[in-house]
Amino acid sequence: MRRTRFVLACLACASTAFLEAQLAIRGDKVYTMSGPPIADGVVLVRGSKIERVGRASEISIPSDYKLLRAKVVTPGLVDAHSTVGLTGYLNQPHDQDMLEKSAPIQPELRAIDAYDGRDRLVGYIRGFGVTTIHTGHGPGALISGQTMIAKTAYDNVERATMVPLAMVAATLGEGARAETGKSPGTRAKMIAMLREEFIKAQEYSRKREKPATEKEKDKDKDKEPPARDLRTEMTARMLKGEVPLLVTVHRANDILSTIRLGQEFHLKIVLDGVAEAYLVLPEIKASGYPVILHPTMYRSGGETENLSMTTAAKLRDAGIPFALESGFEDYVPKTRVILFEAAIAAANGLSFEEALATITASAARIIGVWDRVGSLDAGKDGDLALYDGDPFEYTTHCTGVVIDGQVVSTAQN
Repeated sequence: MRRTRFVLACLACASTAFLEAQLAIRGDKVYTMSGPPIADGVVLVRGSKIERVGRASEISIPSDYKLLRAKVVTPGLVDAHSTVGLTGYLNQPHDQDMLEKSAPIQPELRAIDAYDGRDRLVGYIRGFGVTTIHTGHGPGALISGQTMIAKTAYDNVERATMVPLAMVAATLGEGARAETGKSPGTRAKMIAMLREEFIKAQEYSRKREKPATEKEKDKDKDKEPPARDLRTEMTARMLKGEVPLLVTVHRANDILSTIRLGQEFHLKIVLDGVAEAYLVLPEIKASGYPVILHPTMYRSGGETENLSMTTAAKLRDAGIPFALESGFEDYVPKTRVILFEAAIAAANGLSFEEALATITASAARIIGVWDRVGSLDAGKDGDLALYDGDPFEYTTHCTGVVIDGQVVSTAQN
């Protein structure tokens, strides 16, 4: 009994020590992303949260704080759309869980049931400063399943998860086309199938939320409340605006179809990919839908044959909220690195800070976690990336990554 108490006491002390981690990160330049960059800045982290941010001349670093130094300090990077954790690095069937092909519409599939925080790709992108990922079921089906938001520091899915249900992933266009002889085979069929699904969910909600009286049931057996249906329940939640619909779409005509469908059913939509967005900027702006833009260096071909490296700058000029993503790659290493994608965007019309915002502040806002990550502000999660030079220079290294106040990566490991 005494030994058990001793062990429990030790575990409690270790837990308290973890929660009360104390760090001081000093950078020649600190990009807070909520204000101008700070020359010779300091970020104090206590426990899992940022305690204070400011100039080194104005902040006294307590003697018991561990000091880390870097040339450049940024918020932990936020990947606005990925499949990492469901897409495994081995590129073999047993570690590829981002797409279930047995049916075209499956919004009930949960990302947290497939996420693997131990997969090497999670650690790989963390090594570049990526601390938060919006990941889950990927493009390739009309509705492929749900997405989640996770921290890249943890093996355990419960601990990694920030938001268990972030959005529902959908695809319009060539990527949603089924095998020959199966539906959907055309764009018109895709929209018709989605419309049918939403109408079915409207009726389902009406019957579940306003059950018939016993008298009405006696007269009409069809007035019995329907049995629970996970697929229709999730579709109904989208209709109520509780869960956004993330639509991967590239062609201009498909973008317009998506907007039209969203307006018809009053959906919260996030446009994803949008290779031809520059052709329909006024319509996207009028819709109010934010954009998660394809990786700047995305391969052009098929539906993306007209993509442009300057689309990010055009979205900025149009005043459309947008972020960059790593997306999904069907070849090794199975994921892009958003740090490099933002660097190329900075070389094609965006300023350094605008490009950095696409993988920090703007990304956090669009995926709904701005209250916790995306900037270096007191009270936010202690997530930081440390670099030995300009983060967008190829020769620069990420020398340290801090997540929830803990140093989880260094240049040595």
